[in-house]
Amino acid sequence: MEKLELGNSGLLASEISLGCMRMDQLTKQEANRVIENALELGIDFFDHADIYGGGKSEEIFSEAINMSPSIREKMVIQTKCGIRKGFFDFSKDHIIASVDGSLNRLKTDYIDVLLLHRPDTLVEPEEVAEAFNELKQTGKVRHFGVSNHNPMQIELLKKYVDQDLIANQLQLSMMFTPMIDAGLNVNMLHEPAIVRDGSILDYSRLNDMTIQAWSPFQHGFFEGVFVDNDKFPELNQKLAEYAVTKGANKSAIAIAWILRHPARIQPVVGTMSTERLNDIAMASDITLTREEWYELYRAAGNKLP
Repeated sequence: MEKLELGNSGLLASEISLGCMRMDQLTKQEANRVIENALELGIDFFDHADIYGGGKSEEIFSEAINMSPSIREKMVIQTKCGIRKGFFDFSKDHIIASVDGSLNRLKTDYIDVLLLHRPDTLVEPEEVAEAFNELKQTGKVRHFGVSNHNPMQIELLKKYVDQDLIANQLQLSMMFTPMIDAGLNVNMLHEPAIVRDGSILDYSRLNDMTIQAWSPFQHGFFEGVFVDNDKFPELNQKLAEYAVTKGANKSAIAIAWILRHPARIQPVVGTMSTERLNDIAMASDITLTREEWYELYRAAGNKLP
């Protein structure tokens, strides 16, 4: 498994991350197999959030592996905060309380990366800065970032926050590509030309922020997986062709397509199946050519201007 550096932080992690949102649905034994298998594959980056399973996903994760310092040092653990029932909350008190809760559930003394989960329009960036400073000074959090933020929201935070924001978790898959579409359809009047995110892809590259791609197998907003989906025959035919020529499988090709982008995007895969994770991990050994990348992009229903 190849490694990448998150932003300019010096923090190295597997280029494919395991998202733990569904871990609350597993027994401790099942979770142990998933985590141990990931580590054997070289996947050492685990993505959590305080709301996943109402906190149960973090609990099962730590209990499944009998968290200890020797095990902890093998992992890079990320969690997120800010989503509450019916509203978003970036207040200092909530951020600190959320981290303390995650530390307790994960049975660890520190979080490698903390992300602010979804933008809070009532954010007071001065409070975020106070929270980050306290968490950094106490050693509870080592690095910080955001999730689902656009460039101006990030700039607002950066005006007050002392720490680098090293990552932004955003939805991206072969069937969900608005951050790519707009950049290819500059000065056009059709739907793909609409800039919906403030040019977040280019902004992230200019500011050395790692994009973490969530839902890398979904089409739409949690509308289903596109791999082996009869709704997308052309794409699946092309995925199957490359699976044969690359000696891999369709899922690996879909992830290799994300990894091919020079922005060094880190896919967050949420499977709790060891067999499927084994298939996906093959993507780290696959390199698509420019021609192959664009062919897959077109097969997903995109037209070049």
